[in-house]
Amino acid sequence: MTLLVLLDHAAAAVFAATGALAASRQQLDIVGFLFLAALTAVGGGTIRDLLLDRDVFWIVDPGVIGVTALVALLVFFTAHLLESRLRTLTWLDALALSVAVAAGSGAALQAGQPGVIVALMGVTTGVMGGLMRDVVCNEVPLVLKQGELYASAALAGALATILAARFGLAPLPALIACAALTFTLRAGSIAFGWRLPVYRSRPPRS
Repeated sequence: MTLLVLLDHAAAAVFAATGALAASRQQLDIVGFLFLAALTAVGGGTIRDLLLDRDVFWIVDPGVIGVTALVALLVFFTAHLLESRLRTLTWLDALALSVAVAAGSGAALQAGQPGVIVALMGVTTGVMGGLMRDVVCNEVPLVLKQGELYASAALAGALATILAARFGLAPLPALIACAALTFTLRAGSIAFGWRLPVYRSRPPRS
């Protein structure tokens, strides 16, 4: 199993857990758990692969869907044991985001894409699955919450991948740097309230 395949599988498994936790907060049935887990797990990677004209990763290896189903079943029977499902979801999402951004930007680099496409594929792979999950659950998507470092954290991680590659780093340390920076920024936003400036409307000048 190559590094990029491993990253895709890891991100899918953790994102599946966030989808299942979202289903538990909506009090859905087991089919809802399976659907949300799979949607969250493969949404970003599917869009990335279609845009890059690659074989879609979970069609190449349908075992990914089996893993998402197992994760969904596990959460279905254990979610009630968690003290705060929302807090667990938020931190697992931060972990999945960091891994997925590394997978997306790494895939674009491997395909020989220019820097702007590498950055966009990193962000797309990281945020789209969670965006789909939140929209289906009628929640304000994390990526759109005021000032939170989410898409910006993903972009910073993808840019770190580009810079590391430009300086000749091997793929493994480059993608580790990407994931580490993404997670650090997202974790700082969750734990310490790091925010981007938010637009405030003002009355027009007379």
